Order: sequence, then C-alpha cells, then structure tokens
Amino acid sequence: MSHSLANVILHIVFSTKKRERSMTDAVRDRLHAYMAEVGRNMGCKMFRVGGTADHVHLAVGLSRTCSIADFTKKIKHTSSSWLKEQGREFYDFSWQAGYGVFSISISHLEKLIAYIENQEEHHKTLSFQDEYRNLVRKNGIIVDETHLWD
Repeated sequence: MSHSLANVILHIVFSTKKRERSMTDAVRDRLHAYMAEVGRNMGCKMFRVGGTADHVHLAVGLSRTCSIADFTKKIKHTSSSWLKEQGREFYDFSWQAGYGVFSISISHLEKLIAYIENQEEHHKTLSFQDEYRNLVRKNGIIVDETHLWD
C-alpha cells in the first residue's frame, strides 16, 4: 500500500483546575475558536469545540501524524497561555492535569457535535463530574476517583 490513511475521530474532554468557573461568557467563544485554530494548524479536523465555564469538549479528526497526547498537550498549553493574555482575571487560569478521550465512529459525529453545542442546556440538570462519570462508564473505562478530580 503506497498511502497511509486514517480517519480517527475523538471526543476529548477536560476541565479547568478544580472545576473553577473561570471561562466567562465574554471570552469563551473566542477561546473555543482559538483552540480550533490551534488544532487545524496541527493538521487536525476540528469539528466542534464547546463547553461551559468549567470544562471543554472537542470533536476532533486527529491527523495521522499526531498523537493524542501531543495534540491534547498543545491545545491545553497554548489555550491556557492565550487566555492569560486576555486580562488580569485570567492570570491564574489553568486546566486540570488530565483529560478524557473517547473514540467515536463517523456515524456518531453529528450526534457528538449536537451534544457539544447543547452544553449550556445540558448542564442545567447535570454537573460536569456526573457527565464525566457517565462518559467514562459509557466507554467501558473503570476509574478510581481518588485522584480523578485533582
């Protein structure tokens, strides 16, 4: 075979440190757009970036030359740096240390995009922690919560 082909679609989720509600309405859309731009510059397809004041969801078509760890590290690092430049209120901003990443099939992409777009409404009745627990369980991951929320 002369070509390397890949279609790896991921749902990536991570929170602000200690789930602080620090991504204000005034900056959140610009932050999400910035994160999408960083991802595209890495050669990835950025289907959707969204979330609430304390966490973010990304629907990503990962480039065949990019690892999950490298992608997530760069997105988190550059977006944290960008946000700190947006004003004094963001100087102490940081993301949680870890992240969740879940593979999805192309047939579920539109549903994932709708899910991400509906985060504000979704979280009127469900906390981020409960949402994350549901995602982990749904994806067959067994987790010890002892250090999950650090």
